[in-house]
Amino acid sequence: MQSQQKSLRVYVLLLIVALLFSGCAAPMAAPASAPAAASGSSESAAAEAPAAAAAAPSAPSSHRGPTPVAPSRDQRPAEPVTAGVVDDNEQWSDYLDYRGRHNYLWVNERDISERIAVQVWDQNNEPVHDATVEIFGDQQQTIFTGRTDAGGRLFFHPRALNDSQRVQTYFVTASKGFVAQRQQFSRQESRWTITLIDPPAAERTQLDLLFLVDATGSMSDEIEKLTNSIAEIASQIDGLPEQPSVRYSLVSYRDRGDAYVVKAEEFTSHLNLFQKQLSRLRADGGGDYPEALNEALHTALHDSDWTGEDAVRLVILVADAPPHLDYQERFAYDTDMIDAVGMGVKIFPVGASGLDEQGEYIFRQMAQFTGGKFVFLTYEEGSDSSSGPGTETTHDVDNYSVDTLDRLVVRLVREELAKLPQGSRQ
Repeated sequence: MQSQQKSLRVYVLLLIVALLFSGCAAPMAAPASAPAAASGSSESAAAEAPAAAAAAPSAPSSHRGPTPVAPSRDQRPAEPVTAGVVDDNEQWSDYLDYRGRHNYLWVNERDISERIAVQVWDQNNEPVHDATVEIFGDQQQTIFTGRTDAGGRLFFHPRALNDSQRVQTYFVTASKGFVAQRQQFSRQESRWTITLIDPPAAERTQLDLLFLVDATGSMSDEIEKLTNSIAEIASQIDGLPEQPSVRYSLVSYRDRGDAYVVKAEEFTSHLNLFQKQLSRLRADGGGDYPEALNEALHTALHDSDWTGEDAVRLVILVADAPPHLDYQERFAYDTDMIDAVGMGVKIFPVGASGLDEQGEYIFRQMAQFTGGKFVFLTYEEGSDSSSGPGTETTHDVDNYSVDTLDRLVVRLVREELAKLPQGSRQ
């Protein structure tokens, strides 16, 4: 009898243990798709998104996860700067119409309505880069001197030069090294072509890239974004597959009465040094609307150590105001844009927010005359720079393309390099 009672107690004990184990195992066997608890516990969220839990194995295993922390301002990605571009030499009739619509503006006018493209080829129909082109009148007086761009071309505007109104026949000499060719052309022709036989060609062409930046107070709302874009431009150019040999320079300017008028850094091939110089740039001063751009452009062109031969030379002007035209100065932007062609320098002005119609006109003058292009910042709402990046502008332009400023300027640089003869691109 006692043995039967003992057996019964053992059986009951085993039954209790079995019931306990089955009660513990039931919740673990619940499917992942079971409805979430009303309390919204973190375990149910983890069951619904096991991949998220696996992606962060070091996260705490508490029911309430850590509170997300918003990134600091320095950690947030910089807002992109968008910009458009127009090539007034390519859209020539549109540009002449634009000038006609704005002939009331106070500018240093140069009559460019008559334009002759001078093209220099070698015997293989390859462009001759950085050839010197001298244009003489019928009395053998020197009228104009320029250098061909990477595509072997320059523009000659007879009416823009004060002493050439009566000349109808020109004598043109193109030369590079010890190779020269002299030909006679009529003023009635819109394109002059000269061929040089076996001109010297560089194995590798230098790229001189000078950034001319308005650092007055009116630029303070955008100077950080613009300098970040310039730094990114320099980095992207330094990494181009063409692997150009690049030198960078920074010339900043303000206005009379400020801490400085023009501050020029020497060209450097060291990207890190250039970016350090750029990081120190601060916007301050100014006061009135026009700035000391005449003096700054003159300094950039005539006081910089540009590469003498076989170089692609570009000025990227970033500003939101025209030059002072009321100063009694020994230099002016219109004479310096003529000098720029003589030096083989192209100007690519970038119009920042607030650039008025006078500034736009002057910027486009410099771009067109030197063979550059006019770049302008764009916004979601064209008249409101605080509206963020977009495609709209208040400038008098049509048929323009838009990209981020860094990609756009890098594209323009690559387009210049792509014009070079095949053997000079690296």
